[in-house]
Amino acid sequence: METESEPYVRLATLRQLHQVMADMNTARSLADTLQTVADGVVTGLGYEIAAVNLVRPDGDLVVAAFAGNSAAEALITGRVGSRASWERRLSMGEAWGDLRFIPHTEGWVLDDDDVPQWYTDGPAPRFEDEWHPSDRLFAPMYTPGVPGGACGELIGVLSVDRPRNGRLPGAWGREALQMYAFQAAIAISNARLRANMQRALVRLEREQQALRASEESFRQAFEYAPSGMAIAEMGGDQHGRILRTNDALCRLLGRPASAMRRYSFSDLVHPEDIGTLLRTSAEGGRAELRLGRRDGTYVWVSLRNSVVADATDGPRFLLTHVEDIEERKRRELQLAHRASHDSLTGLPNSAELRARLSARLCSRPTSVAPGPVDTLDAAYAQHGEYGEHGLAPAYDGDGHGFDFRPGPEAFDAYDHHVHTVAPQGETDDGTKGLAVLFCDLDGFKSINDRFGHNAGDAVLIEVARRLGSGVRDGDTVARLGGDEFVVLADGLGRADAQDLAVRLRNEIIQPIRVDGRAMRVGASFGIGWAHCGMTADEVLKSADERMYVEKRSRPKAHRRAG
Repeated sequence: METESEPYVRLATLRQLHQVMADMNTARSLADTLQTVADGVVTGLGYEIAAVNLVRPDGDLVVAAFAGNSAAEALITGRVGSRASWERRLSMGEAWGDLRFIPHTEGWVLDDDDVPQWYTDGPAPRFEDEWHPSDRLFAPMYTPGVPGGACGELIGVLSVDRPRNGRLPGAWGREALQMYAFQAAIAISNARLRANMQRALVRLEREQQALRASEESFRQAFEYAPSGMAIAEMGGDQHGRILRTNDALCRLLGRPASAMRRYSFSDLVHPEDIGTLLRTSAEGGRAELRLGRRDGTYVWVSLRNSVVADATDGPRFLLTHVEDIEERKRRELQLAHRASHDSLTGLPNSAELRARLSARLCSRPTSVAPGPVDTLDAAYAQHGEYGEHGLAPAYDGDGHGFDFRPGPEAFDAYDHHVHTVAPQGETDDGTKGLAVLFCDLDGFKSINDRFGHNAGDAVLIEVARRLGSGVRDGDTVARLGGDEFVVLADGLGRADAQDLAVRLRNEIIQPIRVDGRAMRVGASFGIGWAHCGMTADEVLKSADERMYVEKRSRPKAHRRAG
């Protein structure tokens, strides 16, 4: 079909086209089918270049096969064009049946879109039906089985270029390309179906091989597995009792196989992880928990359960795979510690301080509507989102409409909280509360300026150590940033908090030796009190302001001496 004129078409051309279609439908894989489709456009339809643009699951089109020009093939194969750009191409130009022809006089607007292309410019056509290098011809491929084709789902587009006779295709050429695209769509759909069936057959064969596996092969896999494995009973009075363990699990827990048969995993798990174990045992699946060793220590493991069922009796056994993850857990704890602690002093950082402080505070629910509304529907429309917070619409009782007020569940959640209160007034009234001591070092900048930041870092590390040793177990010492530290001390009265601030200041002002030099810094403390209804930032701001009041109240010359 290279040079013959229409309507005359040689029988050899039809045979060649028939052979191309036969090859296309007998390709062994989807990749082979796509390449055969591209090759067939060149060998059977008389175009110099062809590309198969295949629709991906996300809707965009990828150049999946190319034929006719190795340089262009290397340039665009595997590249992706957006669905929107392709839809634009298929909606413009001239419609030749299902084909879409975009002449060079219109195609220039597509030069900058994201569809992979290889078009070049050239001289104006010398005669009416001469092919221009920038002409574009597309053959959409639709899912088969839909009359007319175009109504089906788009599965790809054939891009063709440079007819060998140098002319625009006539009626026969257009019909041949459209027919070829229809057959190509069938071949691609069939290739996909075969690929899916082959994958299904492979899966089925694997399942059958697993079913045919003998007890001996299972025993070998079980006994010599590099990680721990166990079989436990399911159901009945002995539910969860360990029936069998392998050597790896016995070594991991330091217990002989004979002893393991006296236990269930619930006997071995850490008390804090018993709920996790019960959920995993009931549902099957994976969990990370701690199991007890013979020496009384615990090891972190990844525990994966599989239910071994009988076709008639239902679930019978629980096959448990136990993997040692102690080292990974240790690294995770280290990473978590680094994220929540200051890298220089090892103290909790600002984020961790706020988290610990916020955990002690709550806000009592109150009415949130600025005013009543006329109807219950209007109340929901205006404040419906507050239902998530335990707030409910209520009639205001005075004839003005509906308002939102806390529901019983909101007060239940509030009343179960252990409330944080603060001493009232400036004298010690006997109330014990959560004291927040804001500490700012005096004279620290001069140490950095005179001796360098290494000396300053050493001073900060020592101050952090002294603060930590000067508080009780359970109190929090955090580095807020720079030379600012914060102490959270619960259960103190006003006098207790003031005594603590004095003790800590006296510890800090003691000389600190760095590289043979004795250095001294002072400390200013502000004491704030946390109580429910405040935010963490409000509490810290209050203590910070008190610290500055205390700092300004002392002469500058006396601050370092305390």
